[in-house]
Amino acid sequence: MSRQFFGGSITVLLGLVLLAAAGTLHAEPMSESKPFAEKFLLLQLSDGEAEKQNKVLSVAANLLEYYGPDTIDIEITTFGPGVRLMYADNSRREKITSLMAQGVRFTVCMNTINTIERDTGNRPVLHPESIPVDVGVAHILDEVEKGYVLVHP
Repeated sequence: MSRQFFGGSITVLLGLVLLAAAGTLHAEPMSESKPFAEKFLLLQLSDGEAEKQNKVLSVAANLLEYYGPDTIDIEITTFGPGVRLMYADNSRREKITSLMAQGVRFTVCMNTINTIERDTGNRPVLHPESIPVDVGVAHILDEVEKGYVLVHP
């Protein structure tokens, strides 16, 4: 009898180990600022057109309203002409600041900013709460690997 019990215990233990491993394979990213987030979204902005900037901001605002600001973690990553969204004098600054107050993060590709400075001789002044990243596209790849869903509106 003890042999049968021992074998059954190993089977149960092995099953628990497999369940635990399966849970870690599909783990969601952790957000320190949004510990209760269930959705993880990365919005890409690589276009400098006003219409595209408005669309990205609108998508973020709509999702915050739909899911609630505590259950969705949103980051907007800008690179190329999209960095214009994060210029300190952007006419959408009030909307950006409002989204930031609800936990939306805005990252800016410093590779693009350095290129602009090198080409024009002027370094753009950025929104003071923007988050610099070395290379925007590399940052996107890293966040997608962590489990963020990439959307390019």
